[in-house]
Amino acid sequence: MRLIGLAVILTLSLFAAPLAADAQPAGKVPRIGVLSTNSQASVSTHVEAFRQGLRERGYVEGKNVVIEYRFGDGKLDRLPQLAAELVGLNVDLIVTSGTPPTRAALQATRTIPIVMTLVGDPIAAGFIATEGLPQPVQFSKRARQSPLS
Repeated sequence: MRLIGLAVILTLSLFAAPLAADAQPAGKVPRIGVLSTNSQASVSTHVEAFRQGLRERGYVEGKNVVIEYRFGDGKLDRLPQLAAELVGLNVDLIVTSGTPPTRAALQATRTIPIVMTLVGDPIAAGFIATEGLPQPVQFSKRARQSPLS
């Protein structure tokens, strides 16, 4: 649960700071894209925890934040199309879970920030060059061991 909380905090900071800095028009509702290999039913507990974390920070889905979910239902070949859909929806941020969705998101865009979760070795996967300040942002076992957990 702490990992999800950390993901929510960093997700919000990633899209909230640029929105404020760019002087977005009043009333613009931030849009988060969520890309998962799994089915919606299999990750429903995680999705609800993500929504709860957003609510605890004042973001209510459908009210002041829009979340676009795309689920691959276990079919990896669907991920590039689903990632392209999120990019086409002009989301402010994409949250991925696992290596295949992260790869699909990175192939679909290099301009939308990506928050990746559950990626074992992002350097070996070619997602980041070093463990400095990566883009996309990584949440992994190390995040649970950090002082923020």
